[in-house]
Amino acid sequence: MPLERPFPDQHVDELDAWLRGPLILPTDEAYDEARTVYNGMIDKRPAAVVAAADVADVMATVDFCREHDVLLAIRGGGHNGPGLGTCDDGLVLDLSPMRGVRVDPGEGVVDVQGGCTWGDVDHATHGFGLATPSGIISTTGVGGLTLGGGHGYLTRKYGLTVDNLISADVVLADGRLVTTDEHRHPDLFWAIRGGGGNFGVVTNFRLRLHPVDTVVAGPTVWPVDRTAELVRWYDDFMARADRDVYGFFMTLTVPPGPRFPEELHGEKVCGVLWCHLGSPEQARADILEPVQEFGEPSFSHVEPMPYPALQSAFDGLYPPGLHWYWKGHSVSELRDEAAEIIQEYGERLPTGLCTMHLYPVDGAPNDIPPEATAYRQRNARWSQVFAGVARDAEDIEKIRAWSRGHWQALTPHVGETAYINFLMADDDEVVRATYGDNYDRLQRIKAEYDPTNLFRVNQNIPAGG
Repeated sequence: MPLERPFPDQHVDELDAWLRGPLILPTDEAYDEARTVYNGMIDKRPAAVVAAADVADVMATVDFCREHDVLLAIRGGGHNGPGLGTCDDGLVLDLSPMRGVRVDPGEGVVDVQGGCTWGDVDHATHGFGLATPSGIISTTGVGGLTLGGGHGYLTRKYGLTVDNLISADVVLADGRLVTTDEHRHPDLFWAIRGGGGNFGVVTNFRLRLHPVDTVVAGPTVWPVDRTAELVRWYDDFMARADRDVYGFFMTLTVPPGPRFPEELHGEKVCGVLWCHLGSPEQARADILEPVQEFGEPSFSHVEPMPYPALQSAFDGLYPPGLHWYWKGHSVSELRDEAAEIIQEYGERLPTGLCTMHLYPVDGAPNDIPPEATAYRQRNARWSQVFAGVARDAEDIEKIRAWSRGHWQALTPHVGETAYINFLMADDDEVVRATYGDNYDRLQRIKAEYDPTNLFRVNQNIPAGG
């Protein structure tokens, strides 16, 4: 069937003939679902979507876009905040049909195809009592999170996701498939560990696994007017905590649900979501007893649970289709001024879904030099996100203003760098600042592997000399 610009009909037929997976056009019934991403604020209309069935489909699509100068966007899980997994008028290469996971428990590794979510990985690895560091929502795509660095509950002990990347299969801009690791295409391997989707389409990730089965986890919260005080206590506590201890700081509105007492529903609070990798007895000594030193919480529910249960705990609260606007910081020091600002904006959460998180990225990530991978924020103690979230489109301006205001107020006190996955599409200067001294090397590697910037729908790094 005919397709409007930018593809002539014969080019569409040519691509379709090479594909095993479907080529979805705007006139197809499946088009609206195929173009939809996680963030309901993103409403882009690509000229076509390729639902890749295999690596050959990926190679054919990359060749097509290069040869015909077609804008190309790569979609994995589709969770990217600014919607960089889609585009207007170009072609979306959707990897989500490629969701194979193979665990080798003897070697302690897992092979993960590029369309997998972390829920796919957790399901496969948990049966062996194994896991690898990832995010905090199981519907997040493996590809986007990993290529930006990747942090989560296991990070203080086992590092970032990229610190556990052993090798990757990558379709390059010239259509070749290569395997990259420390010995094969080592510059490319360096670059994809934090450099985002700038260098190719990763069709398989080989990741190192660690013994993680049951964790001791759950929230402890206090009234929001204790936020600044809690930030200071949390800062000191985490600096001394064993690496088995993980806890991200949060400001939030208590959601209605059976886990929280009814009298707290709808109340603004501050708190910590804990995850301990040891026994319940160790967790009590390392977390619950020190917490009492700060003061009796409004609510605390920390208990043993399977690791995948923790990983999926936010899935129901944040389903696809909500409106998102987020900003972020990499934070090395929490000054008193920062604590006061965090309280101010915690008291002004504009919707019941907005939240601010401080994720610990100290411990194992700090053991690696900043120049060892493209991910450079090795001296940071936290990765901070200001997540403006709304159900209704009429609240978009409110959440945008709150997220940007929070970010701008804190920038003088924490600096301008950020976790790449927490940036929006208008953050070019922050991208350069975040990579710092690694930026020039990334530009040189970009020039070698993608000199025409075919892979540019991302936090883009243009080719340089």
